[in-house]
Amino acid sequence: MARNIFNQPPKDEKEPAAPSPAPVKSAKLPGSVGGLRDSLREITANSIRDIEPDRIIMDGLRDRLILEDSSIDDLAESIRKHGQQVPIMVRPSDQPDRYRIIYGRRRLAAIRKVGGTIKAIVRTLDDDASLIAQGQENNLRLDPSFIEKSIFIKEMQESGYKPGVIQDALGLTRQGVSNHRVVIEQLPIELVRLIGPAHGVGRRQWSDLAALSKKAPLVDIARETLTALPDATPSADRFQAVYVACSRKARRTAKVTHGQTTVVKDKSGRPVGTVSVDGKSIAIKITRKENPEFGQWLEERAETTLRRLFEQWQNESDSGA
Repeated sequence: MARNIFNQPPKDEKEPAAPSPAPVKSAKLPGSVGGLRDSLREITANSIRDIEPDRIIMDGLRDRLILEDSSIDDLAESIRKHGQQVPIMVRPSDQPDRYRIIYGRRRLAAIRKVGGTIKAIVRTLDDDASLIAQGQENNLRLDPSFIEKSIFIKEMQESGYKPGVIQDALGLTRQGVSNHRVVIEQLPIELVRLIGPAHGVGRRQWSDLAALSKKAPLVDIARETLTALPDATPSADRFQAVYVACSRKARRTAKVTHGQTTVVKDKSGRPVGTVSVDGKSIAIKITRKENPEFGQWLEERAETTLRRLFEQWQNESDSGA
């Protein structure tokens, strides 16, 4: 089961109430965005039931970073004052008189705090249709961020959903799905949790951050950077602070590892040679003018000496030294 790891502002109960009942044309949700929007409108007008929250199983793929947070308390208070304005959607489970959540997890969590029954649309949908309904309802109402979609795509693919179903669920092309997946594969999931959904931060910015992972410890830097920020700092600002800190660390590391040269001296303090280290190689240089005899001796033994050093490293590595 995928974890619910995103934190969104409480938008659910600001939606208008469901329209008057109208005949339902079909119980099967189409994959297209326009068709699904019409179907959702039709479904909302019909088959709304009052269900005890403990009869609803909170399973399936989730599309939020954090479910139990302070915004759930705010949503619960809004429902307590104004009632539940928008129903959730569920489907029958294999257990008698039990249902599985399709969408509306935050509303369900809030109702559980308030108490009483929850208004729910009950539809008999298979896994693919349920996923499409969940993804499209979020797109139409919640405007998920780039990184939220990326994690949702990754979890759908890992759960075995077909490419066409994933595309329909988020209204993306095949290339669009690929663009999201490429970025999320490069990012530590813990880093995403620390930053949050970061609305307004797109693929290019997340890609730039991911590219720094080879030059700096992103998660460690993020923890240190975010600790210094106020708790209420918006997620997009958290991203920017982490990106700036990681970029600075990467630049400092690059300065250290590029063009660093050490002069090696003998016991009397006379230069023997130099060792130069950069991001690509290690070079040992002996100046023949200063040490002609040693230079000649090393030249004759260079291959054997290097091979012996390599074998010594292998032996130490194998023995755990």
